[in-house]
Amino acid sequence: MTQTLLRGRLLSFVSEPQSLTDSESYRYETDGGLLMDNGVIVESGPYAEVEAKSAADAVEIDHRPHLIMPGFIDMHLHFPQMQVIASYAANLLEWLNTYTFPEECRFVESAHAQRIATHFYDELIRHGTTTAVAYCSVHKTSADAFFAEAMKRNMRMVGGKVMMDRNAPQGLLDTPQMGYDETREIIAEWHGKGRNHVAITPRFAITSTPQQMEATQALAREFPDLHIQTHLSENHDEIKFTCELYPDAIDYTDIYARYGLLGDKTLFGHCIHLSEREADAMSEASAIAVHCPTSNLFLGSGLFPLKALMRRDKPVRIGVATDIGGGSSYSMLRTMDEAYKIQQLLGERLNPLESYYLMTLGNARSLSLSDRIGTLDKGTDADVVVLNAAATPGMALKMEVVKTLTEELFLLQTMGDDRAIVETYVAGVAAKGAL
Repeated sequence: MTQTLLRGRLLSFVSEPQSLTDSESYRYETDGGLLMDNGVIVESGPYAEVEAKSAADAVEIDHRPHLIMPGFIDMHLHFPQMQVIASYAANLLEWLNTYTFPEECRFVESAHAQRIATHFYDELIRHGTTTAVAYCSVHKTSADAFFAEAMKRNMRMVGGKVMMDRNAPQGLLDTPQMGYDETREIIAEWHGKGRNHVAITPRFAITSTPQQMEATQALAREFPDLHIQTHLSENHDEIKFTCELYPDAIDYTDIYARYGLLGDKTLFGHCIHLSEREADAMSEASAIAVHCPTSNLFLGSGLFPLKALMRRDKPVRIGVATDIGGGSSYSMLRTMDEAYKIQQLLGERLNPLESYYLMTLGNARSLSLSDRIGTLDKGTDADVVVLNAAATPGMALKMEVVKTLTEELFLLQTMGDDRAIVETYVAGVAAKGAL
């Protein structure tokens, strides 16, 4: 396979930034070279050094003066909700019952699932997202379409068929046995095929009976290396209803703990209203709270205390995500812009280094996949995004007075969207330009 050499300004993180001036937390090359071969980064560093190590027939692509970074990672979104986005509703439960559940019923049809999968991956690539963690519908057909499209595009994706056997329309219900059996089939058919990762996916405790939670626990015991994804403490009415359904539990988090679902590969969407006890339990288990800022604002769910959770004596691991279709944008740039605003409302500061760390290396670490994605390190997957901070007339005008890297990053985060994504490379292959 012919090598590809990218030239531009390289930026990737090596640790979590501790301040706006923490230059030790990242590597930045003003004239960098990134050499990719057979889907892997084989050299990264100063352009002259990398170019000297490239093959004579390497294809060189000059992206100067643009910024080259690891592809963005989205930790929580719903593949069947592309046509639910921008649906008017008062709150989470109304939104689910009025729009989301009826739409997800359509995914019993393979043709519909395949069509939406094509659009789903197009949007991820258009916005610079190279890995995402997705909920499919309750139907095995939706998971098959999701993973088949991931293999077609050679993307590293995490996903799972939701398990839900109550409090939803009949067309969205499985049974404890069916949820268990179909999840096992999906694992056998798709996990480890291409770059696919299957996640065990009980939607949330409201839609699973104790019997289904026991089936989920059985899956977690049989496949301890798999991710588990679900929802936790997004909305006050949700919390109240959940605790009524499981009266023996101490609180919402304890429900999942009782069924062996609280661990270091468990991804809990939202976690806005955790008690101190719950935050302690999540910290002790190394579970991940996934912040979904555009969704939290759109549905009026609350303000996620990101900085407060990070600086606790027992800090909670954090991921960030779009949460399409409760979320209102596919862009991780737009997502972090809203995350910044939420922290402002809470009297906190989220600096741009932290934002870009979270949507690259931070999310990769939360997924236990930082050996493969989230960096520009030699030997890792060649999933890369190229960013243009002067992509629109307004951004170009602002760039005239931008003096530092952090100012440029903040401009991209504040004003950027899919137009700021020059190219998205998936396993070393330019994907956005092919759309």
